[in-house]
Amino acid sequence: MRNFFKFAERNTSYKQETLAGVTTFLSIAYILVVNPLILSQAGMDSGAVFTATALTAIIGTLLIGLLANFPIGIAPSMGLNSFFTFSVCIGMGIQWEVALTGVFIAGVIFMLLSLMKIREKIITIIPLDLKYAIAAGIGFFITFIGMKNGGLIISNPDTFVSIGNLTSPSTLLAIFGLVITIVMLVRGIRGGIFYGMIITTIIGMMVGLINGPSQIIGSIPSLKPTFGVVFSHLDQIFTPELLAVIFTFLLVAFFDTAGALIALASQAGMMKGNTVPNIGRALLADSTASAVGAILGTSTPATSVESSAGIAVGGRTGFTSVVIAACFAIALFFSPILSVITLEVTAPALIIVGALMAMEIRKIDWSRLEIVIPSFLTIIMMPLTSSVAMGLAFGFILYPLCFLAQKRYKEIHPIMYVLGLLFILYFAFIV
Repeated sequence: MRNFFKFAERNTSYKQETLAGVTTFLSIAYILVVNPLILSQAGMDSGAVFTATALTAIIGTLLIGLLANFPIGIAPSMGLNSFFTFSVCIGMGIQWEVALTGVFIAGVIFMLLSLMKIREKIITIIPLDLKYAIAAGIGFFITFIGMKNGGLIISNPDTFVSIGNLTSPSTLLAIFGLVITIVMLVRGIRGGIFYGMIITTIIGMMVGLINGPSQIIGSIPSLKPTFGVVFSHLDQIFTPELLAVIFTFLLVAFFDTAGALIALASQAGMMKGNTVPNIGRALLADSTASAVGAILGTSTPATSVESSAGIAVGGRTGFTSVVIAACFAIALFFSPILSVITLEVTAPALIIVGALMAMEIRKIDWSRLEIVIPSFLTIIMMPLTSSVAMGLAFGFILYPLCFLAQKRYKEIHPIMYVLGLLFILYFAFIV
């Protein structure tokens, strides 16, 4: 087992990997609650979606751990489940069965692109400075999510966002968790992020801010309402509206996953020069999870940026992913316990992990304007638009444009120009 996951080469241990896996699971366990809530608004059975969410996470996470040896979790994407429900099903009036078929088709196309190594090729040709910008941008995005979840920032009609109510008990709990986690980390306590979440949960339950679970073991809901419905609606996907939806799922999921993989691999110290070892296998695992998830009954899964919490604790191999998958399997039977993992508990972890990922910003060449502008906009647009793909869009359009303006177009790979044009068309006809 140690040799298979290359423990010695990556300087890790069973204890370190297990702690990382549990930390990542606790950071993304909310998806088991939130995903059914969102997709049920499209008319889907929430119980079936819960089971589909867990099984998709188990399959995708095991695949990326065993095939690519990545310490990463795969789970349904929060952005794409919202797009599925509110834009496609409610906004466009498309039945969820047909929309889910669109997700399946996009997943199959993903698999073909991965097997043909087209996705791997695209990720490889992304300039190194943009890769650092992607990692830093996701860091800012994660911190923004954490602050929002913890109530430290709130929406404001005049200034868009503003400081939250710092005297609110739930916000105070998040602040307490943030402070205690920071103290443990700066004192060099390994696993400080994990211990911070545990301590915050215990304190929250002691003061009555977090309710204890009403029961320990729950029954597993049936998959029958959603399983396999995609095969009954394949003849309904050839409409202009649904083809546009499939293209959107492809484009957004493609670059969400690419951005997350680059950022997480960089954080874990896995990047070698401008390449990520086993990136092709990781992409195949992700695309396979997309197709399988649609068959089971959930919207598009993606590489989870919350995996950065486990990497920060010390996750370095696919054994971390095996632990994450095992936790999701256990959660199928012990779903009532998930109620104690509130947003206030995970908020400190996301804030701190975002800070750690933002350290990649120092590797960008800030002395060259043609690099600074696209890199900066890649970073800033991720938190401002709540979309990794949108940040990438600005970078992919502006990076080749800046080099064209300097008549240095030969220094940019031709695929970068194609991607820039695709994003321009995306903005013009879909957004």
